[in-house]
Amino acid sequence: MSAVSTQAAPLSTAGMFSVYLNNQVLIDHYKYTGKFNGTNGNKYTEGLKPESIAFLLVCLLIVAENAVVLIAIWKNKKFHIPMYYLLGNLTLSDLLAGLTYMINIMTSGSHTLKMTPLLYFLREGCVFVMLAASIISLLAIAIERHVTMVRMKPYQGHKQGRMFALIGASWVLSVFLGVLPVLGWNCINQLEKCSTVLPLYAKSYILFSITVFSAILMSIVVLYVRIFRIVKSNTQRLATVPQRKGLYRKSQKYIALLKTVTIVLGVFIACWSPLFILFLLDFSCEVKSCKVLFKADYFLGIAVFNSLLNPIIYTLTSKDMRKAILKLLCHRCLLNADGKMKKFGLAFLDFSTTKTDAASHRLEGLETTVSSGNLPSTIKAIYPRISKI
Repeated sequence: MSAVSTQAAPLSTAGMFSVYLNNQVLIDHYKYTGKFNGTNGNKYTEGLKPESIAFLLVCLLIVAENAVVLIAIWKNKKFHIPMYYLLGNLTLSDLLAGLTYMINIMTSGSHTLKMTPLLYFLREGCVFVMLAASIISLLAIAIERHVTMVRMKPYQGHKQGRMFALIGASWVLSVFLGVLPVLGWNCINQLEKCSTVLPLYAKSYILFSITVFSAILMSIVVLYVRIFRIVKSNTQRLATVPQRKGLYRKSQKYIALLKTVTIVLGVFIACWSPLFILFLLDFSCEVKSCKVLFKADYFLGIAVFNSLLNPIIYTLTSKDMRKAILKLLCHRCLLNADGKMKKFGLAFLDFSTTKTDAASHRLEGLETTVSSGNLPSTIKAIYPRISKI
């Protein structure tokens, strides 16, 4: 290993950017952490292994799946509401996660030690950006569910700007978190502070990131528990009041949507927890003492697998989403021989509302419109659909 002092003073701004272009710095850090000393050295001298090719195929499937969901949301006006915009934002982060991991795989192996520290930070930083975007998207969905379900009142049209601002802010925060290492929060020239999983990253930065992510996830869980308790109580109360049957059905619909996003949250935690635990182990282990840290690629693979599962969850748990995706992929698949729409029997998973509930919601909308004095234009828009039911 070339001479790099583990006790050297932090770099100046000018020195930092010159070091960012020095390939030897990356090699020194990999040797120090044990990732290039024979323990894991063959990985950085050979080409793509079979498991890497398998992960690439999974990434292609992730991109394709999430692209289909995004197009389905974009083309179907029924989904042009805040809840689906936020799900679309989560889907976009999943799609970009697939692309990011694909780039990560293609530039790993023997290509890694040819990179400059700057390129390395950009490659690994994208993973942190996508992770942050996914978690913050889940938080935004939880906030939207809280507003909609606890108040039993969806967002008004003029407030959708706030929702888009929330989406924009989530990406700004995600990018900021991802670029902190390239802005100086790293361990270059301070080898004893380096992570083994990510040899140029400071252990303190990784601990900070995992702490922030975990705190957000715990907040989401607490928020969902509170929503479940309040909505369940409201649903039981409304069921006993004949005059409030419409609100009772609406409450059931909101619970159904909550089940879908709760499954998404549960799968996210299950897929990412192993990597979070690995990073915590990385923080506590002395250098070269924990051999499992050299197998981080498999833990990251499990985490990215979450992006493959989300579109499947949307499709299985939502009748509307299922129909929209099938219509996009194969319109004829939705029709019987007599030209009528097929029914898909996934009742044990289907959290969508029934036709009767949909009719109830439209009638409730008509009733509200009449009482507010906006009768003519709204009746023309709603009445034809009611007459067909």
